[in-house]
Amino acid sequence: MNKVILMGRLTRDPEMRYGQGSSTAVCRYSLAVNRRFRKDNDPEADFFNCTAFGKSAEFAEKYFKKGQQVLITGRIQNDNYTNKDGQKVYSVQVIVDEQEFADSKNAGNGGNGGSSFDSFGAGSPAPSSAGDGFMNIPDGMEEELPFT
Repeated sequence: MNKVILMGRLTRDPEMRYGQGSSTAVCRYSLAVNRRFRKDNDPEADFFNCTAFGKSAEFAEKYFKKGQQVLITGRIQNDNYTNKDGQKVYSVQVIVDEQEFADSKNAGNGGNGGSSFDSFGAGSPAPSSAGDGFMNIPDGMEEELPFT
């Protein structure tokens, strides 16, 4: 079984591309995941390169921003290749199956004091709470969500 669950903060804004010869959306981003325990002189976080495809890629590119805390599930995949100098390059990436916001609604977005849902766009109304812990979806946003 190859399954990974990660919760961390985006180290940069997601980058969107489209597959060669196809219109499949491919979005890449990097997560910094804090270590629960650490030894002296060890780093406090691990960094993971993540790749999402299709509707998940479009969602990440549109709503995820640097500094946001997100939760992802997926699988680990080797991405080994030989570079132009003939040297073998070893790398690992996480292929994203599911992704979601992990910040609380009132948590800061990368330290700017905004909501983790600030990325809905300049012309869109900001989501509000009904007081029950769930977010109200502004009118007209339902068709933009990747799920129904």
